[in-house]
Amino acid sequence: MKKIEAVIRHYKLEDVKTRLTGIGVQGMTVSEVRGFGRQRGHKETYRGAEYTVDFMPKVKIEVVVADDGLQEAVSSICEAARTGQVGDGKIFVSNLEAIVRIRTGETGDEAI
Repeated sequence: MKKIEAVIRHYKLEDVKTRLTGIGVQGMTVSEVRGFGRQRGHKETYRGAEYTVDFMPKVKIEVVVADDGLQEAVSSICEAARTGQVGDGKIFVSNLEAIVRIRTGETGDEAI
């Protein structure tokens, strides 16, 4: 089992959600996050004073998939979230040792 964490632009969330549910991903966790990478923020002006916004607002999506569904899920996120501009985001994939569904006690792939 794999955990996919994708940090994307907030307005791409619906596109990514639609793509993931379309390939059979049954659940996801979404968080509003702030950060920066190569984009390094931007400058804004407020009441005549210029200031730098270092941390850009993003959305972090977390999904868990079986090993055989990893490539399709990652490809779907990439295609749905890509704008071609700096700041499109990142995808992180990690191994999961165990999953337990609290309500039923199911483990492994049955708990996804």
